[in-house]
Amino acid sequence: MTPEEMLDVAVAEARNGLAEGGIPIGAALFRADGELLGAGHNRRVQDGDPSVHAETDAFRAAGRQRGYGSTVMVTTLSPCWYCSGLVRQFGIGAVVIGEARTFHGGHDWLAEHGVAVTVLDDERCVAMMAEFISARPELWAEDIGE
Repeated sequence: MTPEEMLDVAVAEARNGLAEGGIPIGAALFRADGELLGAGHNRRVQDGDPSVHAETDAFRAAGRQRGYGSTVMVTTLSPCWYCSGLVRQFGIGAVVIGEARTFHGGHDWLAEHGVAVTVLDDERCVAMMAEFISARPELWAEDIGE
């Protein structure tokens, strides 16, 4: 499975989140061979829980694994420090990012610590976030802690 095909799963999750009235960020955790382990989206608004970011939702959906070094976290947006910490804490080996234009999170730090980082600069992801930020700036500010 290509990184772009993996990103399709995360984009579908982001669209689900937006349709539910939430923040359009999606993620999925895959094995290196492309097997989907879990997918999710930002559910902070829907669940009233500030800890349910897309990456944490996908990670939880994947359930316990023996190890995470050969897994790939795919996310529509550069991971924030919280989600970057999750990647480091559990030793996730690679991160594929849809875009980092609207938000530049901790992916440089992840790369500096040995995580294989790929930024796809996907126009769907850029447009979805730019439109959301323009329409709901107060909710976006809340999400990124401003």
